Amino acid sequence: MWDYTEKVVDHFKNPRNVGVIPDADGEAIVGSLACGDSLKFSFKLDEKKEKIIDAKFQTFGCASAIASASALTEMVIGHTLEEVKSITNDDIVKYLGGLPTQKIHCSVMGKEVLEAAIDDYEIKVGIKVRSEEEIQKEIICKCFGISRGAIVETVKEHDVKSVEDLQKYIKAGTACGACKTKLSKIIEEQLNKQKSN
Repeated sequence: MWDYTEKVVDHFKNPRNVGVIPDADGEAIVGSLACGDSLKFSFKLDEKKEKIIDAKFQTFGCASAIASASALTEMVIGHTLEEVKSITNDDIVKYLGGLPTQKIHCSVMGKEVLEAAIDDYEIKVGIKVRSEEEIQKEIICKCFGISRGAIVETVKEHDVKSVEDLQKYIKAGTACGACKTKLSKIIEEQLNKQKSN
């Protein structure tokens, strides 16, 4: 039995801000259902795009994962992106009054998903620009760690026309299915490129 603080137990039993923001400014998923832990995080900014006015999470994980994600949402709401960029996994642990050593990785997932969601926002609005190499290295299927580049190559090599076609060759989208919309979009983009060539 793990030795949890009262605050961890409270955030586990009464998690704050569970759910999805449909029109999120930034969102990301880290972890993998295949490995056991997965965390989705999204945030919404105010009209001036200065402060976070809402943050939500969904997780497939243990009590520490739920508590860490719940704590993270409370830590970011009401703060600017610049302020929350400095949040570390140690800050999440401190906020919860501590975590068992074996469960620190749950706070690391919190830090990683926050960074990824901020990157998502900054890429959408053009603050950050990714190189072609970074674009191809992006992991699309988190469950199996399949990159955009691997998907594009499979589409080209095997004349893939649909997600179902793609799944005959690689496992993308066959576990949680969260990436299926992205997979469809990548396939459509490649088919359009082939038509224009």
